[in-house]
Amino acid sequence: MNKAEVYILSGFLGSGKTTLLKRLLEDERRLGRKTAVMMNELGKVSIDSDAVADNDVALKELLGGCICCSIQDKLEAQLQGLIVEEKPEVIYIETTGAAHPVEVLDAILSPLFADSLLIKGILTTVDGLRWMDRKNLSPQLQQLILDQVRHSDLILINKMNELTDSDQARITFEIQSINSEARCLLTNYSQLAMDQLRKLSVSFDKNSERLNLKKKLNLTTFVYQFQKAISHSKFEAFLKSLPDTVYRIKGYVKFDRSNYPTLFQFSYGMPIYMQEFMNLPLNLVFIGENIDWKQIEIKLAEL
Repeated sequence: MNKAEVYILSGFLGSGKTTLLKRLLEDERRLGRKTAVMMNELGKVSIDSDAVADNDVALKELLGGCICCSIQDKLEAQLQGLIVEEKPEVIYIETTGAAHPVEVLDAILSPLFADSLLIKGILTTVDGLRWMDRKNLSPQLQQLILDQVRHSDLILINKMNELTDSDQARITFEIQSINSEARCLLTNYSQLAMDQLRKLSVSFDKNSERLNLKKKLNLTTFVYQFQKAISHSKFEAFLKSLPDTVYRIKGYVKFDRSNYPTLFQFSYGMPIYMQEFMNLPLNLVFIGENIDWKQIEIKLAEL
């Protein structure tokens, strides 16, 4: 029996993992391979699953926890179900931005899958701007970003077009000094030549001691559902009032004078809006550190 290839997509919140996943799925469609995706979100509502709209792609979602912490057993059961029911040739596991890649790898290195899975490697996306400014994050999150780079097999440094030549050189030097084994690519919107990806083979040493990575990250999530359309200008004012430790917002919001919701993404203080042309649940998923979500909820209700 041929083993299913497994790729783990790692990277901090908003660094381009979902964009990378979309590119990978386009390439799999071109190759005609049977593909499956496992997505892990910290919140109870998944937004990124809309990225996998292809009926030919089997999708399993793991909500409400991080693969490497609270739902490891569930991951094993879901993987087993995927292999038996779908018999995929390739599986992509997109982790939450708070996940440690080695722990995720550990979760899928079960004896159950020894004969059915071929782990190709860990792909890590890095937001170049976030990397340069990472000292503003808490020590735990700084360590997480470093570990995501340290244990990667292929690193994409995103947002190259927003960096100067000297910034690009500095970031590449810093990342390669942390992980000299991984291929390091400067990219915009997670664009890469797929042949660089297909040559990957995992560099994980199964005999090494399992790292002690359970140090608590104070990341929490909050889901808010709008009941009606809101003012765009008031929403912008709300975003400006947010603490710096709100790292990521994803979801759908409907503005006045618009017939359909807008897909909204917020990362590193930068909002992105994309108009949709169908009615979707008006859920917003927030991820932040040490946030009083009750205060956020009060502000949202006032919109």
